[in-house]
Amino acid sequence: MLDYFGSLFAGLAAVLPFTATGQDPFVFMMIGIAIGFAVGILPGLGGATTLALMLPFIYKMDPTTAFAFLLGSHAVTATTGDITSVLFGVPGEGITAATIVDGHAMAKRGEAGRALGAALMSSLIGAIFGAFALALAIPIVQPLVLSIGAPEFMMLSLLGITFLASLSGGNLAKGLTAGGFGLVLAMVGLDAITSVSRYTLEPILGSENVLFLWDGLSLVAVTVGLFAIPEIIELGTQGSSIARDAPEALGGVMQGVRDTFRKWKLVLRCSAIGTYIGLIPGLGGGPAQWVAYAHAVQSGSSEQTPFGQGAVEGVLGPGAANNSKEGGALVPTIAFGVPGSVGMAILLGAFIIQGIVPGPDLLNPQKHLNLTFSFVWIIVLSNIVTVAVCFLFLKHLARITFVKGTYLIPFLLLLIFLGGFAVKNSFGDMIVVLLFGALGWLMMRNDWQRPPLLLGLVLGGIADNNLFLTTKIYGMSWVTRPGVIVIGLMIAGALLYPLWQARKQRQRVETEKEQGAEGYEETAPEEAGEASKSERTLFAGLFVAIFVYVVYEALYGFGAIEKQAALFPLAVGLPSLALAILALFQEFRTPARVAVAETAAAAAERALLRRRTVVIVAWTVGFFLAIWFLGFITASAVATVAYLKLGAGEKWGISVALAAVAWIFFFGLFDYGLKLPFPPGELFLWLGLA
Repeated sequence: MLDYFGSLFAGLAAVLPFTATGQDPFVFMMIGIAIGFAVGILPGLGGATTLALMLPFIYKMDPTTAFAFLLGSHAVTATTGDITSVLFGVPGEGITAATIVDGHAMAKRGEAGRALGAALMSSLIGAIFGAFALALAIPIVQPLVLSIGAPEFMMLSLLGITFLASLSGGNLAKGLTAGGFGLVLAMVGLDAITSVSRYTLEPILGSENVLFLWDGLSLVAVTVGLFAIPEIIELGTQGSSIARDAPEALGGVMQGVRDTFRKWKLVLRCSAIGTYIGLIPGLGGGPAQWVAYAHAVQSGSSEQTPFGQGAVEGVLGPGAANNSKEGGALVPTIAFGVPGSVGMAILLGAFIIQGIVPGPDLLNPQKHLNLTFSFVWIIVLSNIVTVAVCFLFLKHLARITFVKGTYLIPFLLLLIFLGGFAVKNSFGDMIVVLLFGALGWLMMRNDWQRPPLLLGLVLGGIADNNLFLTTKIYGMSWVTRPGVIVIGLMIAGALLYPLWQARKQRQRVETEKEQGAEGYEETAPEEAGEASKSERTLFAGLFVAIFVYVVYEALYGFGAIEKQAALFPLAVGLPSLALAILALFQEFRTPARVAVAETAAAAAERALLRRRTVVIVAWTVGFFLAIWFLGFITASAVATVAYLKLGAGEKWGISVALAAVAWIFFFGLFDYGLKLPFPPGELFLWLGLA
């Protein structure tokens, strides 16, 4: 035990700037933090990408300095990724998507400062929790990592989707159908077990045009499209700033910090969730944020603000889990050489470069235990530094949400398409951004929950692989495992809870009707921007058609070639088809909105909103075409000045100035600085200038 505490303090001394051994590690940790800070804010360039780009620089470093540099850059990306998620609804990191749901809703209410304060402080607490969980787990790591098997993995995936679908508000059938569609999206590409192509639409698109789908759909492209494009459409349609309330009347950064400590129990519980999910190899930050968000929803909002509309608890939960999972993910990486996430898989390469073998040596006080404990302190110190720096600029960052929307839209569109492109350097992923942007907007308009879809995409591969292992190893006996039974009961509870709530709501409505409650209406008047009954029914029918296709392909398409490849599609497709039919039936039975006679002014406003929607959608597609035709660098200037002058009617001076800023930003940072391989554009290829 003395050796254990000795190594703990030796690890701290190895990264402090005022010790002889800690000066170089501290300097390189600060450099890594600066890199991670920038990467976390920029959409598409995730923490794993940062680690991969930084690996070549560590060959001549000693182990402590090398890992201070790498972990410093990696540990802060989730924290800084929350900034763009809150301010713009664009995830700086794939693992910060859950923060958008309530964080950006708070920003639109003028509470960006409060949301950022809550996100950053909960992230700091989560990071410290995860780091010390790593320190405590080292002596007892093996039982924790080996406590669950393939059946429990599979059931946990279903539990996460069920919790989120049932607790995130709205219609249960719609939520579960959306989660099932997310699981289907996770199947797109080559099956990991049989290498059979599934749902790549080759008969429609042609085999050459769908090669990029063989690797599956990009999580970043889907996330950016699903959440960011609808926000751009709304911003362009409303013709205002992101925040629409006066900043003087709303809480600021310190209120968000106070929220963190006021809801400290929730923050600690979500930190524990993130740490444990980080421990499980292969899950990583995507599931951690959504499971934590589902738990926050289950816990309820103290201010009675609906989740999805700006509940601060919806920011605190994912914020804590995103950072605590890093400490958990390091445990199996260090102890067994089994990466807990993609970033940890890349970190294994750093161990190899440094000539260190993960396993007993890293847990041995006589060998590398000091280095292992230095990881704990690097995570703690890097997050403290990052949050401190962020707090210096938060008030200025929050003011961005009050900037005129037309000034922000071109920059956001460029960043959105960059986020889709940067993962695989593929124009195909930019088309995916557009397609899921359209889907996300229709889901918002027709009152379908988007988070279950995204969680289904995150967990689909895990559930698919573990269903195969479960059936091969355990046959049908897996259903009797204690862990499976417990998780199954939790799933049943998650399904019954909203049904019980709905029954209570119906009883309340009936009571109000009997008592002639004042203000009671059978139906509400239709509002501008709401979908009509026919549109809602048609949209629900679209999901029915999708799942009919899913089942058909599993039975008569690729499933006829390789039955094993059809196991998971049928397990998902058949129940999801039934749920989609139920959702369609519910929409069909829902009474139409009451038609209310409009004044001339209201009719004119409705027509204006429709025109603005068409215009911003056209400009969104136009930016994609400009990038394809001119390349990112040229299009960043040309498309920006075109939108500001022709689309928004701004003066030439501000249009040219902002276009110059966009060009300098993309050329200076991405092309000249980061050397991203931007394609030159079709025009330059045709002219032979590329």
